[in-house]
Amino acid sequence: MAKQEEPIPAPEDNVKPLDYREQFQGRHVTSQFIDPCAAASKASMDCMNRHNYDRDFCLEYFQAYRDCKKTWIEQRKADRREGRPTK
Repeated sequence: MAKQEEPIPAPEDNVKPLDYREQFQGRHVTSQFIDPCAAASKASMDCMNRHNYDRDFCLEYFQAYRDCKKTWIEQRKADRREGRPTK
């Protein structure tokens, strides 16, 4: 019996990053490896795996990841300008 593949979330579901402050909360050490856009990253890699690494099938997933990262970086910059903690 073949393994049933789970559906990949739609690209637009991963455009908005998770709240990065919540990601850092409760940690003793701040890590540069926490990524609020991890779901978008995973979805794009899952898409690549399912389509034999043909990038043309996954362009929407790559764009969703870029949009997510851009939103996250802009949010952190705005927080720094306003004196809110970024960690």
